[in-house]
Parts: sequence; C-alpha cells; structure tokens
Amino acid sequence: MADLQDDLHPAAEAGRVGEPYPEEAVVVGPEEYEPVSDPDDAPLTRARAVLAAHPVADGYSGLPQALRGLPWYDLDLGESAVDADVPRLRKGQVGAVFWSLHLPEGPGGDRAVGATLEQLDLAKAVVDAHAEGLRAARTAGQVVDARNCGRVAVLFGPAGAAALGDSLSVLRSLHTLGLRVITLAGASWAGAAGLTRFGEEVVREMNRLGMVADLSHASTPTIRRALALSKAPVMFTRSAARDLRPHPANLPDELLAEVGEAKGLCLVPLTAEQAGPTVRDVADHLDHIRTLAGPECVGLSGTYDTRSAHPRELGDTSCYPTLIAELLRRGWEESDVALLTWGNVQRVLRGADFTAHAARQRRPPSTATIAELDG
Repeated sequence: MADLQDDLHPAAEAGRVGEPYPEEAVVVGPEEYEPVSDPDDAPLTRARAVLAAHPVADGYSGLPQALRGLPWYDLDLGESAVDADVPRLRKGQVGAVFWSLHLPEGPGGDRAVGATLEQLDLAKAVVDAHAEGLRAARTAGQVVDARNCGRVAVLFGPAGAAALGDSLSVLRSLHTLGLRVITLAGASWAGAAGLTRFGEEVVREMNRLGMVADLSHASTPTIRRALALSKAPVMFTRSAARDLRPHPANLPDELLAEVGEAKGLCLVPLTAEQAGPTVRDVADHLDHIRTLAGPECVGLSGTYDTRSAHPRELGDTSCYPTLIAELLRRGWEESDVALLTWGNVQRVLRGADFTAHAARQRRPPSTATIAELDG
C-alpha cells in the first residue's frame, strides 16, 4: 500500500499568516501605496487612486468558455459579446484574473480530463494571441511582473475536481501545464460526507505542488476538513454571506468565522443571485465578511462571462471603481481596500508557494491511488 506521507509538522507548517517567509520566497509587490489624504476628493477619484497602486485581482472569470462559442473575437480592440476585454479590464483597473476551466456539462471520468485539457489549451491560446494586454502567470511574483509590464496577469483555474480523473499523476500533469486552482467538489472523494482518505491525499499533494484549493460549492464537512488539513491558505472563489442572501455556495456566519481563523480567503461574487441586485448589496456582503473573518480574508470575484446576471452598476469588468467608491463612502480604510483588491490574493499565492517550497523538502510525489485508499 502506498505511503500516505502523513504530516510531520502539523501546527507550524508553512504559509500561515504571521509567520515570516524565507528570504528567497519574498515577492516584492506593486509600488508602495500612499493613502490619498485629501478628504475633499470624490469617492470615485479616491477609488481610482487606490486601484492605481493596488488593482483588482479578480477571483473568477468564465471568459474561456464564453469565447469558445464565438467565430471571431479581438480582446485587444474590444469585444462586445463578452463582459471582459482588455479595454474594459484596464478601465476597471484589473491587474490579475483567474480564468475558470470548469466544464458546463460536468462530464466525468476520462472525458472530464480531456475536456479540461481542451479548456486549458484554449485559454493559453487566447493569452498568446493577446500578448499586448494579457500575460499568463503562475506565481505571486509573475503576477507582479505582468502588472509592472502593463499586462493583465491571467492565472488558470479553478478547474473541477473531476478534471483529476481520480489520479494524483494527472494532478501533477495539470500543475505542470499551468493549472493553479482546483475546486474540491463534485468528486467521489470530496462529497457530502467530506474528504475521503484519497481526498485528503489530494489536498496534501496540492500543498506540495503549490496549487490552491477552492472550496466554493463544497460540502460543510469537506470545507472543515480542508481548512484543518491544508497547510496553505484556501480560497472560496464564489461565496458570499448566506445570512444576507441564501444560496448554496454562500457561507453561514460560523463558517465565515472559521475561514478567518484559518486565514483563508472568501471572494465575493458580483452576481445578483448570490450578492443581490445593487452595488450596495455587494458592499453589504463585503462589510459582513470583513467583520466576521477579518479584512485579510475577503476579496472580489467578478464572475463575469458566466451567464449570470450582475448587480446594477456592475455590469462588466470596467465597473470595479464604482464598487470601491461605495466602500470608501462607507468608511473603509484605504489600506483595507488595498487588501481586498490585491493584497489578499497575493498573500494566498505567496502562501501556496511557500508551503510547496517547504513540503518538497520533506516528501516526494505521492504514489497513493484511490483504489488503495478508498477501496
């Protein structure tokens, strides 16, 4: 039977907030942020000033799937058939975006692996064809480099758990190809009862590789086990506050508090279904989660190009300054806004990279199989 390679250092492992990173892992962020001091500045002007130093890191975009159905497009010039082209990303001051590789029909087995590879191939081709505006990135450092070169950093993922084909070898191959985030839901090893033994080994291997676990749409037992098991910060790429708006992917207050304790990151989706029909509704969710989990544990997920209805005033990616202006009107400190838009995603990416750096020193690639562990 394969060695499960159990954790050797359970509590003090890499990637926790408050623990210094090794010198070689430190990533220099954007230019030093200087708060806007003029109290008479209009909130929208102040919002643009904050975003100029700390642009939006958008946690979820369905653009690859949306482009698949178009006979021709040019994201550099502008594309009215989608919510996110380069001009609107720049107008919205977006510096990085996660491109979803989720499959619309949810095929299983080998078909899911192949379909995910097709999605990844398309996403790479789109970035390559728009090199003046987009640049692929895997690490926090590469995200900063892209931003400093005037490009929008594109990170590939999340992809569904079915994309692994119940194989850690496939997981490693997807990582090699550039996949950054896996959603731990919709697989036999990450279901309503929580993570199985194989599911736990998937999380350990993701930590070793530096891949981020996405827990949106996961069951509560899966969420709690992943929070306890993962040595790197986890993300919820599309989760708002359930107490404000009931939705299966939104999180109840007790889970939001646990996310804060684990220093995970909850990315609030800008969709009417999950957050509400107005920009004020979205701001209510951000206020609520910041209060419960802390300012370092909340971020933004545009969820554009997913066929979802969006709140008024937030119809596409150019509208982020409007949301930030609303938060400033509510008295958000500009330092907290900087965490919301940019700093918190950077922290998660750095934490994943640091955890992988430490884990690779003590454990080789896992040879476990689902048959051995789950029977």
